[in-house]
Amino acid sequence: MRTIRVETSAATILLTEAPEPKVRDRQTGEIAKDVTSGEALMTIGVVYLEDGESSLIKVTVPESGVSEGLTLGAPVSLPGLVARPWESVFNGQQRHGIAYRAAAVTPAAFPAATGAAA
Repeated sequence: MRTIRVETSAATILLTEAPEPKVRDRQTGEIAKDVTSGEALMTIGVVYLEDGESSLIKVTVPESGVSEGLTLGAPVSLPGLVARPWESVFNGQQRHGIAYRAAAVTPAAFPAATGAAA
């Protein structure tokens, strides 16, 4: 499937769920690994705010890309954020969605307010 680069320069991204290991198999508890590097993968929850709209999304990040100093509710940066559409059949039902992946998650600053009264 095609990978689509997500432009984040005009967005505010807030951390809503702390990083936790991405589980590949819920029955065995096996942790998901990057296909290329073999590195463990983590998931985070964020709210993505842009142009007055918001979306809650889960993002997969390699374990080495999780920075120290992340705080729930604080702004973060997601360098290399991409979206990948997916679809599958599970128990005879077709499912589809968008998977998000970033190279890292790092603390960021709130953007300066534009047009706000001083």
